[in-house]
Amino acid sequence: MCSSDLKTMATLIAPFAAKKPDQAALTDEFGQTSWTQFNSRVNQLISYLRQAGLQVGDAFAVVSGNRREFLEAYAAAAHGGWLIAPVNWHLVAEEIAYVLEDSGSKALFVDARFTDLGLETLKHPSCPTLNATLLLGASDPAAAGQFEDYETALATQSTDEPADQCLGGPMFYTSGTTGKPKGVKSGLSQTGAPIETLQMIGEGLSNMLQMPTQGNTLLVGPIYHSAQWAFSFLPLIAGSSMVIRHKFDAEEMLQLIDDHQITNVHLVPTQFIRALRLDDSIKSKFKGDSLSIAWHGAAPCPPDVKRSMIDWWGPVISEYYGSTEGSIVTTVDSNDWLNKPGTLGKPTAIMEVMVIKEDGSKAKTGESGTLYVKNLMGSDFEYHNDPEKTSEAHLEPGVFTFGDIGYLDEEGYLYMSDRKIDMIISGGVNIYPAEIEAVLINHPSVIDAAVFGIPNEEFGEEVKGAVELTEGFNADDSLAEEIMEHCRAHLAKFKVPRSIDFVETMPRHPTGKLLKRLLRDEYWKDSGRRI
Repeated sequence: MCSSDLKTMATLIAPFAAKKPDQAALTDEFGQTSWTQFNSRVNQLISYLRQAGLQVGDAFAVVSGNRREFLEAYAAAAHGGWLIAPVNWHLVAEEIAYVLEDSGSKALFVDARFTDLGLETLKHPSCPTLNATLLLGASDPAAAGQFEDYETALATQSTDEPADQCLGGPMFYTSGTTGKPKGVKSGLSQTGAPIETLQMIGEGLSNMLQMPTQGNTLLVGPIYHSAQWAFSFLPLIAGSSMVIRHKFDAEEMLQLIDDHQITNVHLVPTQFIRALRLDDSIKSKFKGDSLSIAWHGAAPCPPDVKRSMIDWWGPVISEYYGSTEGSIVTTVDSNDWLNKPGTLGKPTAIMEVMVIKEDGSKAKTGESGTLYVKNLMGSDFEYHNDPEKTSEAHLEPGVFTFGDIGYLDEEGYLYMSDRKIDMIISGGVNIYPAEIEAVLINHPSVIDAAVFGIPNEEFGEEVKGAVELTEGFNADDSLAEEIMEHCRAHLAKFKVPRSIDFVETMPRHPTGKLLKRLLRDEYWKDSGRRI
């Protein structure tokens, strides 16, 4: 149980329900939720999950698109002392069942838009036994007997503040270099601590990132992603109202910013590109005078695209470098970036960046090396159920790497020069080849496989597969399609190679190490960039 001195406190929501009871806290395609309703519904959900047997420290998972109920689930976890595992709805049932089992989830929430996927997951042999299964949104006869209607479940519970509230948080799953996804337990994933901890984080982050604590946040990226969560849920608990969309539409985004007087938004380069490609007649109508800050990150942004956005929206464009494991490490505003094109900025006040060369020595100014990060507040992370992978990411306790290579200039500005690990970033989504290679190698025609990223004008990178065939199979388009179909059966669509190359012999070192650069470099040599 939580500390007894926290008896009936609801630090994160109740104050706003008292100050602005009828103002909209959440707005999506389906309607609005006022601050009073938000507070009451979160209270009901906490009571329901407790009644279902969830104890402090337990986990539950959510497979949902962006909608108001997802924010209620995040808030319930934050007040109930639980871990919440947000699940990418592009995954297939096999992948979701793995996350449920690995996280130890006791309950599953599924968006009604993905009822079939939810039912497939429950039927999968590796899906664990669950205490509760809830369907968000419209009821679906197909789910009867398998999922309880979310609204019905809430209606059975009291709106009173539950006793013994304490901190919970998200455990985001990220794929890795060794195959299966791993849950990242960071300083935000603690359970049972005083709830004021998250309040301080929310207010501190909003201030550090120049997001008004009483502003209006626009969410147009998937909130199962850690960056989208940080740039929307944390402002929410600091008092910012949120406007939510499940799918990104560039023209609609411009309209939403003006109609709802949006003060802050998080975008990725692909969204910039789609906005810039709108007809001039649409772009000319955009005022954007309410915007204080438009953050971008998650993937390298082409310099010409960024300059065009600054020219259009003004100096509200700011960039950050970070990850699920280490949160936000560096930031740079428009003016600094224009003076130092390509920089990822300087470390925030609570972060230190170290550049370590191959021999373990500290790099000099301008010298490239592996980037290591230290949170000066003492925050660290671990990969759930994987101490070996956790150890590999750390230089020493509290000092860790995301696998990137870069350097610091004479003024302390960070520049990225390469990615040490094989990660592909497509449309702002991290994709790890090892997981895909493990699926490719299970096709009967494949004796060896390599997956890597190649240039894509809109998404930055796309997934390319290269395979060496078992004797007796013919390399042709029909087989390539069969191999990709095999991948679709076991992997989310965004992980499936867009194309397959057949190689006579996979390039490997005598030690067996795959020399992937020999395959990858051919596609990048005329691109003018390395990542």
